[in-house]
Amino acid sequence: ISGHGLLSTVLYEIEGQAPVYALEGSVAVGGSLIQWLRDQLGIIRSAAEVERIAAEDNGGVFIVPAFSGLFAPRWRPDARGVIVGLTRFADRTHIARAALEATALQTREVVEAMIADSGIRPVRLRVDGGMTANSLLMQLQADLLDAEVVRPANIETTALGAAFAAGVGGGYWSSLAEVSARQTADRSWSPRWTAEQREALVADWNRAVERSFDWV
Repeated sequence: ISGHGLLSTVLYEIEGQAPVYALEGSVAVGGSLIQWLRDQLGIIRSAAEVERIAAEDNGGVFIVPAFSGLFAPRWRPDARGVIVGLTRFADRTHIARAALEATALQTREVVEAMIADSGIRPVRLRVDGGMTANSLLMQLQADLLDAEVVRPANIETTALGAAFAAGVGGGYWSSLAEVSARQTADRSWSPRWTAEQREALVADWNRAVERSFDWV
């Protein structure tokens, strides 16, 4: 049971063995924030464009995508989405950058909660899903976690994991270790930021998140 805002879930269970449990951090808005930039704001024409136009820094702009409240680890149903730090200097390139940073910062919050629960700080994060195609986001994630980020050759890990569990349970593979040995990496990213850069962005993010509270 988490003491830091995470959910407990069954990771997998193989016949004849005890179930394996996991801590899960549910974030309400990740990839859908990029869809919002495309479909509602119209500042990009495709999801891939956000990486091409994103500025080198956010220009002081932060997006807190609390469209339906904030989920793990904050659990604030009263929060609503805000964009803060706007000036006449800010343009769509800064908003694109802020959207990618919002996803990476929310992931950092979940990972920090897992560290607080487990006492283990990871040196490597394996990622999956459609947003892993965004190399800038992957670099931001490595920078914010101060850890290597690894993208597998097959990014549909959830479906692949279910297939592997069924294969091990049915005897097609002898063990999870055999399955694990079959995994190959496509690309990895190493952190580049200093601790000062990382903590400065996190501090400003926390200020922005506080502005999203108490709307409903």
